[in-house]
Amino acid sequence: MPKPMTLTAREILDRLVAFPTVSRDSNLDLIDWVEEYLASHGVAARRVYDATGRKAALYANAGPEVEGGVVLSGHTDVVPVDGQNWSFDPFAVTEANGRLYGRGTCDMKGFDAIALAMVPHALAIGVTRPLQIALSYDEEVGCIGAPPMIDDMLRHLPRAAAAIIGEPSMLRPVTGHNASTITDIHVHGYEVHSSKLPEGVSAIHEAGRVLQWVNDHNAECRAATPDPISATFDPPHATTHVGTIQGGTAHNITAKDCTFKLGFRVPAGDDVARHEAALDAFLTQLDGQLRARHPEAGVTWSRNLGVPGLRPETDGVAEALIRQLTGDNGTHVVTYGTEAGQFQDRGYSAVVCGPGDIAQAHQPDEWIATEQFQRGEALMRRVVETLV
Repeated sequence: MPKPMTLTAREILDRLVAFPTVSRDSNLDLIDWVEEYLASHGVAARRVYDATGRKAALYANAGPEVEGGVVLSGHTDVVPVDGQNWSFDPFAVTEANGRLYGRGTCDMKGFDAIALAMVPHALAIGVTRPLQIALSYDEEVGCIGAPPMIDDMLRHLPRAAAAIIGEPSMLRPVTGHNASTITDIHVHGYEVHSSKLPEGVSAIHEAGRVLQWVNDHNAECRAATPDPISATFDPPHATTHVGTIQGGTAHNITAKDCTFKLGFRVPAGDDVARHEAALDAFLTQLDGQLRARHPEAGVTWSRNLGVPGLRPETDGVAEALIRQLTGDNGTHVVTYGTEAGQFQDRGYSAVVCGPGDIAQAHQPDEWIATEQFQRGEALMRRVVETLV
């Protein structure tokens, strides 16, 4: 066995941030390093590659291979720094003003570093239930990498009793977050000179009908009385959003094509499927109307798998563990998505709890407070000590 890498969580953070694992690029250099680090402590890791072979998730089991352990889970990818005005090198940790600056220090290599530092601690104290580490890829582009990783974990590891997803929550136990889906919509028109407008079909004009549906649907959601779970969210209702739109070729030609993405964000107490069904019904009706006007016109659409919401659990093991260790019995839910719902959908008790403030994520000069990083390490150390 190689000589153990005796690194502090802070030193591990330096190593992780130095890997520029922007989602568009490979993360394999980071995965190689993590695998080497774990192997130096006698812990074997397993990889789950994406379809290209350029990215991989990694998971490992430290301690006995029995059920009832705890998963510490994070993602390895970060968002780009392109166009951002940084005061520091984004791919090196700079400590100043009581903060640790660098891309991913907050979201979420800070937690990843803490989780990896817990492996030798778990082994040293002789845990009788395992500490499991799970590091995914492509969280920032739709939580793509976690599902195949979790499915592989269920095939090869004993099931853990709790999964802690360490997204920045200021170390508060977050027990609910929004579900989200994105629908790719393509409105097909029929081109004519704009002076012959009635003979053509403008894809842009017809896309405007979809945008009006978005406005009407948002108004309906705002006016409805929220269910008790959704009432704890801000906003306490589903939202529908179109951020960009493309279409047309010239100002005097009816647009042949118009494309855009329509996104739903739905609180945990609501059902995303009912919003999708309402959209599908409207698009089906619009498609029929456009095809009746011209055979080349119409609407096509497709939906990604989406990110499931995290639902508050009744007697949830993960929530109870974090509440016991933090003394925080408040209600904490967030409107952003995480991989926690993907763990929960596969039978894990899940909670979001990690150091740092989500407001710093994705920002130029991203940072995590040194005090939060240290408190996060102390909390995860106590989590591991419950496994003895």
